[in-house]
Amino acid sequence: MPFAQAPDSVFPLLEPRLPGVAKPIQYVGGELNSVVKDWHCGGEVPTVRWALMYPDAYEVGLPNQGVQILYEVLNEQDWILAERTYAVWPDLETVMRSDAISQFTVDGHRPVRAFDLLGVSFATELGYTNLLTALDLAGVPLHAVDRGPDDPIVIAGGHASFNPEPIACFVDAAVLGDGEEVVLAISEVVREWKAERQDAAAGCEPDRDELLRRLAVSGAVYVPKFYDVTYAEDGQIETVLPNRPGIPDRVRKHTLMDLDAWPYPAKPIVPLAETVHERFSVEIFRGCTRGCRFCQAGMITRPVRERSLQTIGSMVDTGLRQTGFEEVGLLSLSSADHSEIGDVATGLADRYEGSNVSLSLPSTRVDAFNITLADEFSRNGRRSGLTFAPEGGSERMRRVINKMVSEEDLIRTVATAYSHGWRQVKLYFMCGLPTETDDDVLEIADLATKVIATGREATGRNDIRCTVSIGGFVPKPHTPFQWAAQLDHETTDKRLAKLRETVRADRRYGRAIGFRYHDGKPGIIEGLLSRGDRRVGAVIEAVWRDGGRFDGWSEHFSYERWESCASRALAGTGVDLDWFTLRERDYDEVLPWDHLDAGLDKDWLWADWQEAIDPDGVEVEDCRWTPCYDCGVCPELGTETQIGPTGQRLLPLSVV
Repeated sequence: MPFAQAPDSVFPLLEPRLPGVAKPIQYVGGELNSVVKDWHCGGEVPTVRWALMYPDAYEVGLPNQGVQILYEVLNEQDWILAERTYAVWPDLETVMRSDAISQFTVDGHRPVRAFDLLGVSFATELGYTNLLTALDLAGVPLHAVDRGPDDPIVIAGGHASFNPEPIACFVDAAVLGDGEEVVLAISEVVREWKAERQDAAAGCEPDRDELLRRLAVSGAVYVPKFYDVTYAEDGQIETVLPNRPGIPDRVRKHTLMDLDAWPYPAKPIVPLAETVHERFSVEIFRGCTRGCRFCQAGMITRPVRERSLQTIGSMVDTGLRQTGFEEVGLLSLSSADHSEIGDVATGLADRYEGSNVSLSLPSTRVDAFNITLADEFSRNGRRSGLTFAPEGGSERMRRVINKMVSEEDLIRTVATAYSHGWRQVKLYFMCGLPTETDDDVLEIADLATKVIATGREATGRNDIRCTVSIGGFVPKPHTPFQWAAQLDHETTDKRLAKLRETVRADRRYGRAIGFRYHDGKPGIIEGLLSRGDRRVGAVIEAVWRDGGRFDGWSEHFSYERWESCASRALAGTGVDLDWFTLRERDYDEVLPWDHLDAGLDKDWLWADWQEAIDPDGVEVEDCRWTPCYDCGVCPELGTETQIGPTGQRLLPLSVV
């Protein structure tokens, strides 16, 4: 494996050049709770070395829960070394290329190519070009087929890895689902393989394919090179089949079934530079079965698994002591749905009342919100705005997406909030949902004006604000909408322009309504990358070679670049950008991710898709509180829903 001898730090080369780049502190490392281990920390046992990457800037990547959790889990083992690396901004990239400085970790400033494994966590597909930059700066061949025994194994994870086909030529492997247990299993395989290499006869070259084969046959890891894809004359995928013995037909996701046994992060890294989230976050449960048809995160993280009150309380206490943060975020896909959220809120509010510690929830479902809960979270006097996500502008659209929140529910909720001291509400919607019309989108304006009117009536004040935030809908794999056609960006932009004009034309309420939206073009590219197959890899590489970087940032994103590169890279294939995005799929079509098993039954997903587009379709309720709807996850993966109430108390009871 790479670098038996400890590699030299690149910091002596890097440090003199940092004053010439923006935000140099983000490249320095040495944060509170960061770890730098000896290169041979395993002693006589082979050391397994991970470089963990979040493929975005430090300010976005450092707070990422997934990377922080894996960083701790790995470094707790005395024979494993884990360090972090992030995407470097273009100004530093230029310096690194001119001065031959390789992609480095921020912990030990060691070259990424020196590690055994490069684990990349993709929360969004728009980070793919940043992966190519990191590989190239590291001196690692872009294409997995060109890598040798001195190159790290590149493994993709995160939500985007549930369809890694567009980056199949760039990654050696991909992992689906929860990472806590599988990273240790992978490390064991690598350690065993390295030990065998050390014991082998002198001159025996390490067999990279043998290591990948061992990872693949375990069923824990997807290795794209061990699967052949064939295409039909119409451009659709014909088959995806293993190309050697012992490789499974399908690769299943990993599901962690005892969150209390994995209370991470316990020692979160405290950033040196400003980041997008300046708080300590505790994941209070994982998974969601609300059944929103657009929501990939909810579908691929099933079933719901709650953390106990005691574990939540202990994690909050430990995290605050280890970091000094003054805000605690209780995170999940729908935190107010925790079966004991009231007890959690009261217990934590009691403990930290009068201190400088504040508590927060992410966006809350309208039908899960109650004023008692909100009051507990603002007991220390920090009362920021409330965020709700109706998603669909009209009740018809909310039925289509299976988010059954009525206008009456929303108005009643905001009236209660305004009357109890809140002055600002943020509403999040999507544009471009299946069957959507202009009228559905324009109803967002009606809803916003009713929210302002309700707030003014409830408070007798005119300083009431409502911010409307709108994102474009992108169909995602492993959801009922995976077969849907995406709305073209021209129509999306026209609808949003009409909505903006309608809001501005309202002289009575328009100035009280903030309006934020993204144009439709980035969503089209995200759609290409979300539902693309291996042919899209050529598009990604062409965009990168043409200067594409940080595509998730509006100031760096270029639709024209992506459109032009897609036209050239896909020429002669019989498919194009519109084919991947604007086309509705049939049930019988082989989808690029069909061989990757999230546990969801395809027939159930299709039936739910048909319910969505049927004007008389029925609502699918939450299986936490109703009979099973046969989505397939629990019997397929041998899992079960884990929720309270436990009847226990939040401990310790001492007040800070």
